Amino acid sequence: MIVRQAANVLEILEYFARVKKPATLAEIADHFGWPRSSTFNLLTTLADKGYLYEPRPRAGYYPTPRWLVLAREVSEVEPLPAWSRALITSLSSETGETVAIAAPAGVMAVFIDVIESSAAIRYFAHIGHRVPIHATSSGRALLLQYSQDERDSLYRKIEFKQYNPSTPISIDAVEAELSKSVERGYCQSFADYSRDLAGVAVPLPIGERRLSVVVAGPEFRIGDRTAEIAATLKQSVERFRGK
Repeated sequence: MIVRQAANVLEILEYFARVKKPATLAEIADHFGWPRSSTFNLLTTLADKGYLYEPRPRAGYYPTPRWLVLAREVSEVEPLPAWSRALITSLSSETGETVAIAAPAGVMAVFIDVIESSAAIRYFAHIGHRVPIHATSSGRALLLQYSQDERDSLYRKIEFKQYNPSTPISIDAVEAELSKSVERGYCQSFADYSRDLAGVAVPLPIGERRLSVVVAGPEFRIGDRTAEIAATLKQSVERFRGK
């Protein structure tokens, strides 16, 4: 369930990140199709709390540095180790594909760091991107780090939708795929969630945190290279974690 007011605040921030310039109340309201009265209330609230300001009179609103200050303070509490960024940068360079670190977020996996491939046809992903934890290689590499009781509890909250023909749509199907992942030594997905997208992932536990790292790209490029990519992935994780 999405709380609309909270979503609107985040959409405004994402809007400014895209346009990279001040915007008037009318421009924001028209862009989102929101009533101007509710847009005015939202913008003035954010301004009163110190999150928006007016760079020039009547020139529109723009975010203040307070967003950045808070984000830094939050990230400094439990940062990823420096080698994790080097890991995914190296993997993207070696494989030519998009590489991400994922963390659990309820029934979803969320990307907390991403290096996007430079190929013209690639997996477009960004920090904050969310995918179903049971229907993706990155998510299943997280589930492997759960106890059976923890997985059983999580399964009760999952809506087993048929995203594509290969999507696992039952608890038994997910558990069977996890068993195969253990046998082969890595998790994989072929259009289980996103059409024409393939992924190869392994667990990446850091301290007490459950994380995974995934190499993802178009099926036509990854398909025959799955085992090769998995070997590169596991070797890289072992090498960088040992630093």
